[in-house]
Amino acid sequence: MIRTFQLSRRTIQEVAKETLPLAERLARATWIDAHDPDEDERERLNSFLADELPATDDVEEIESSARYFVDADGIHVHSLFLSQSEGRHGNSTVAFILQPERLITFRDTDLADFRLLRLRARSGQVEADSPQSLMLTIFEQKVENLADTLEDIHRKLEDVSHLVLEEEDSDLEDAIDQLAKLEDSNGKIRLCLMDTQRSISFFTRHLRGSPELQETAREVMRDVETLMTHTTFLFDKINFLMDSTQGFINIQQNQIIKTFSIAAVVFLPPTMIASIYGMNFEIMPELSWPFGYPFALLLMAVAGVSPYLYFKHKNWL
Repeated sequence: MIRTFQLSRRTIQEVAKETLPLAERLARATWIDAHDPDEDERERLNSFLADELPATDDVEEIESSARYFVDADGIHVHSLFLSQSEGRHGNSTVAFILQPERLITFRDTDLADFRLLRLRARSGQVEADSPQSLMLTIFEQKVENLADTLEDIHRKLEDVSHLVLEEEDSDLEDAIDQLAKLEDSNGKIRLCLMDTQRSISFFTRHLRGSPELQETAREVMRDVETLMTHTTFLFDKINFLMDSTQGFINIQQNQIIKTFSIAAVVFLPPTMIASIYGMNFEIMPELSWPFGYPFALLLMAVAGVSPYLYFKHKNWL
């Protein structure tokens, strides 16, 4: 699907596909957003490029030289964005092609950043006066979304912290599962932030004639650095809670083993007495004694209770 946007009075406005044919919309567009385009749409986009639109495998390459470069088509930036599928976060690459008169974005995944940007554009809230400032606005939106997601992770982490450290009889296995998901999401966000640092750093080198945009880029970089510090804090807290949870599980397991060990020690003396009186010898004084059986039961009871009282006295129970 291809969506087109135009600059009008320093704001970005989406051009409805019903108003103009695709070819005319593309020719007038300041921003062309291609979401999983089909073959016909790719052919139309190729008319604005010296080379063909990059393939998915090319977009996903991790080498810096393959993600940030300049050629006859313009400035290329391949940046990671946060995506979400089936309740789990992931990373998806968006290819930016910045030309003097337009910005082209190419992606395979439906991303929350772009949905929110479209909603803001419909309300006239996305200000821009050039494709360069629009591209920087998209990165600002990306960083804001990452900050909001980090806040959500922090709130969820506080809930898990209460579950692990304060609630009695809490489900610690469920806590470990939640911590693993939060750690994975935090890692995906940190990866996006690291990639954003590289993207803006490369992009800023091509804004030397625009002091205002350079200052905006520096502000975004400062926000990214702050969020990077916050992800480090979250990693430390997640690791602490993971260690604490595993420690509590070990304590519970040790308590179970302790209970079995004490039970074995308590029942060992009565078992020994029962074994003695269960031997089949002809000469055993207690066999003909009328009180032999009650005496053996009493002796086993005393032998079992005595270790228990001793453990209680030592505060081992």
